[in-house]
Amino acid sequence: MEERDEVDALVTGWSGLPAPTIAALELSKRISRIGAVFHDALRAGLADLGLTYAEFDVLAALHRSGPPYRMKPSELSKSLFLTSGGTSNVLQRLAAAGYVEREDNPEDARSRWVQLTDEGRRVAVKALDVSVRAHDAVVAGIPEETVRQAADALRPVLAALGRRRFR
Repeated sequence: MEERDEVDALVTGWSGLPAPTIAALELSKRISRIGAVFHDALRAGLADLGLTYAEFDVLAALHRSGPPYRMKPSELSKSLFLTSGGTSNVLQRLAAAGYVEREDNPEDARSRWVQLTDEGRRVAVKALDVSVRAHDAVVAGIPEETVRQAADALRPVLAALGRRRFR
C-alpha cells in the first residue's frame, strides 16, 4: 500500500472537484508544506547569524557568482525572483551590516555593482554551511533515491510554468 501523508487527509474534502484540479491542489499543498519545512529548518540557523532568509538569498547569489562576487541589482532581482524594491531594501540592510558595498559601473553610468565585502564573504560561507546542514537534516532518513526522484519529477512542472506570475 502506498504511504499516505498529511495532504491525503485533505483530498476527501475536494471530492466534488475535477480530477485535474485535485491533482493541482495536491501538488500545491505538498510543495508548500515541503518548502515550509526546509524554510523553517534554515531560519533558525540564519537567525543565529543575524540574517533573514532574503538576506541569505542575496549573499548566496553573490557568492555563487564567483570572484569578484558581484552582480548588478537588476541581475540579483531577476535571479532571486524579487522586486527591485525588495532587492533594494535587502541590499540597504546588508550594506549597513558591512556585508556588501555598492560601486559605480565604469562601463555604464546608469548602473552600479553590488559586491560582497570580505566580511560578507565570510558570513556568506557560514550561512551556506548552515543551509547545507539544514537541508541535510530535513532529508535525513529519506532514501537519496526518493529525494532525487522527487526533485527530478518537479523539473518538468517548473519548466512548464516558467516565470508565470499571477496577481
